[in-house]
Amino acid sequence: MVFADLFFLYFYLPVCLMLYFATRSIKVRNAVLIMFSLVFYAWGEPIWVSILFVSALVDYVNGRVIEKYPESGKAKAAVVWSLIFNLGLLVGFKYTGFIVENFNAVTGLGVKVPKIRLPIGISFYTFQTISYTIDCYWGKVKPQRSFGRFLLYVSLFPQLVAGPIVRYSVIGEEIEDRKTTVKDFSDGFSRVILGLGKKVIIANNISTVVTSVFGNAANSYQNVGSLSVAGTWYGAIMVALWYYFDFSGYSDIAIGLGRIFGFHFDENFKYPFICRTVSEFWQRWHISLSSFFRDYVLYVPIFGKRRKYGGLFLVWFLTGLWHGASWNFIFWGLYYGIFIFAETLIGKKKMKKMPAVAAHIYTKIVIVVGFGIFYFENLGALGKFFKGLVGANGNPLTDQFTSHTFMSNLWLFIAAVFFSLPVIPKLKEKAFKKEGTAYLIQSAGILTNALILVVSSLLLVNTTNNPFLYFRF
Repeated sequence: MVFADLFFLYFYLPVCLMLYFATRSIKVRNAVLIMFSLVFYAWGEPIWVSILFVSALVDYVNGRVIEKYPESGKAKAAVVWSLIFNLGLLVGFKYTGFIVENFNAVTGLGVKVPKIRLPIGISFYTFQTISYTIDCYWGKVKPQRSFGRFLLYVSLFPQLVAGPIVRYSVIGEEIEDRKTTVKDFSDGFSRVILGLGKKVIIANNISTVVTSVFGNAANSYQNVGSLSVAGTWYGAIMVALWYYFDFSGYSDIAIGLGRIFGFHFDENFKYPFICRTVSEFWQRWHISLSSFFRDYVLYVPIFGKRRKYGGLFLVWFLTGLWHGASWNFIFWGLYYGIFIFAETLIGKKKMKKMPAVAAHIYTKIVIVVGFGIFYFENLGALGKFFKGLVGANGNPLTDQFTSHTFMSNLWLFIAAVFFSLPVIPKLKEKAFKKEGTAYLIQSAGILTNALILVVSSLLLVNTTNNPFLYFRF
């Protein structure tokens, strides 16, 4: 089941809300959320809910062992077992085919490549349970004694299948006791509608443009090779905007749904395209993932010592690998690692002295090229993409196809750029400072939300499958 679906919006969610708010008992409310979360997850792939359940059970037990035997060999064993089990699941389901393919390429053997279907959300909930076990060991959180409450943490449907990666320390207390205020309810629904609009109105339309320019991500060799220089850059820019609106839209819906139920998830996106350094971009983009690797991997001892730069490249190698079993994702991760390494050597003070215009040009070029690397899973197409950026494919600077595509989607492009920047929040902030404007702003917000919901719903009428991009990661 997905959020951008009329069945979810107008039946599943309302029924869940009615049953949830029909009681004030936190135990019953938790039970309702567990039931609806497991059904939500099992809707398309019922067999994989067993993996989710077992993963939760394993780390629930690990937490209890750590609580009973703190700072002991058994506690360390619990952490090791959590890593082995969860990473084993992730490698087994996500990377087995990739490993066999590369083994065959190196050895020349013809080992059959297994076709393993990836359980939705496994990249997210395994990281959540790992972070829980490690935080228990470090004493950052108190182990949960109720398996039901821990299962709720792992399976909570707003963030289950595509994040953000929610730490137990963020919502542990709210699992035990929480309230939904009128403001929570209002802000939550506004956030859900905003995310829905990002996905359905903007991201889905941009995806059509990207496909017309670049072709399918896994099979786009001919398309990208025939593009002009301007067409190649335009396609990469649209990919960046597509991924931003699709994934930040999902995060908005997840955060909004959590707010309605009384949970306060951390932000996952903070207008990343306003960054002036690549490091800042990753402080604003997919924050839950970058902070996970920073807190749990960056300072891991390598060959017995904590190595600053070794840890940095390990983080970016794993960041790339986490996104998918394909070499382009690994290249993408290391690509960012190189720029962050360079910025680290230069230093924050010197980077801040860079003229604003130069800083924005530098970061946007790096980001746009990075999204091109991310998009092309076919390495032949990726090579053509690099050549296309500088005209090495022998194609002209621009062409009629690019001009026509750009002009046909001009308003979509303008809207995407405009809404990717914090223009409206800044205007609202200034307007609220003026006396007598609060009511007008709130009324305008309600009308805007209603319009977005109606337009999104109409666009979903003939849509049978509308998954978010990060479902496959």
